[in-house]
Amino acid sequence: MNTYILSLLVIGLLLLGVTLGSGWIKRLPLSYALIYLVFGILLGNYGLGLVKIRPDTQFLQRLTEFVVIVSVFGCGLKINRPLKLWAWQSSIRLIGLLMPLSILALAAIAHYILGMSWGAGGLLAAILSPTDPVLASEVQLDHIEDKDELRFALTCEGGLNDSLAFPFVYFGIYAQSNPNWENWFKKWVAVDLIWAIAAGIVMGIIVAKAVVWIDRTLQKRRQADDLMEDFVALSIILLTYSLTELVNGYGFLAVFVAGLVVQRSYSHQPNKRLAQLEFIGQIEKLLEVTAIIILGTLLLYEPMLKYATQSLLIAGSLFLLIRPLGVWLAMLGANLPWKTSRLMGWFGIRGLGSIYYLTYALSKGVTGKFATQITWITYSVVVLSVIIHGVSASPLMNWYEKEKMNSSLSD
Repeated sequence: MNTYILSLLVIGLLLLGVTLGSGWIKRLPLSYALIYLVFGILLGNYGLGLVKIRPDTQFLQRLTEFVVIVSVFGCGLKINRPLKLWAWQSSIRLIGLLMPLSILALAAIAHYILGMSWGAGGLLAAILSPTDPVLASEVQLDHIEDKDELRFALTCEGGLNDSLAFPFVYFGIYAQSNPNWENWFKKWVAVDLIWAIAAGIVMGIIVAKAVVWIDRTLQKRRQADDLMEDFVALSIILLTYSLTELVNGYGFLAVFVAGLVVQRSYSHQPNKRLAQLEFIGQIEKLLEVTAIIILGTLLLYEPMLKYATQSLLIAGSLFLLIRPLGVWLAMLGANLPWKTSRLMGWFGIRGLGSIYYLTYALSKGVTGKFATQITWITYSVVVLSVIIHGVSASPLMNWYEKEKMNSSLSD
């Protein structure tokens, strides 16, 4: 029997099941990502064996890259806060303090306990540093007018640290391949740190404003078809990302900034903002299904078991020690409610952003035993995050919303 047709049948049943059963799934301690992952495993070598083709590194890199750029744009669209330092304090602390502290701590664990070089440990830490904007949708902002500090901070963190992990990944790649810092450090600071970040911010503003201006000018002359109008958002994503990459800027950062610009540009057209957000959300969900199922088909028992001890050490350190303590340190003096800061410390979800940075590092010449080691540690950490955070997200957020409601009633 044709395995391709059977695969389509199983995936069709999956999509039908999660769609019609979404009302029940939301009440269970399950995430959609966990369901997709299980189905991916069932389609792979340890299940029905319907998917036998193992995608190469470049395919996986491009797929996860596209998922992330769509998702970070969606994060930018959701954020409706003034661009003032006081309004972004929690995000600044999560990105400016927590992220480098987490990378340093995880690199130290990889160096002193796993025996990696500082460069190799730093690369692994950088790969695992971004929290995932795709898999963390349940703990992110529900809608444009949502003012909740926890959801805002996690949404902004997911959009920004997928962008700002890049300098650290480059640093790890350089340090792992060439321990002599004098050969590359100045270039890293000038190009990968200063120029690429600045270019990402500037290009995100310029391209988004240009497309919005063109859209408004042409719409005054003749209205576009409502169905086709949604594609303006997708065009902004693709144009912003590609043009930023052409000038050696960080495309992820530019796309996030573009989302912020678009959200503000259409502030007087709420229906258009909502339509764009819904359209991007639908694309993101479709891409999430594809990417997580493929990840499930890639998982192999033997290498995961071989690196299980190392993976559990890294995941346990990251989820139970580094993230909670790092958030506590980063939020000192922020005057956040204890439940907000504790949930920030727990929801450091790892996912497709880490898969992208892994495949990017592999494409830049990271090979051999170390490449195999970081591949299976990364896969395992992502799988553990999908399971642990996926199971805990719904009950914890329900508890959080009830506590918030009780607090407002008591006030």
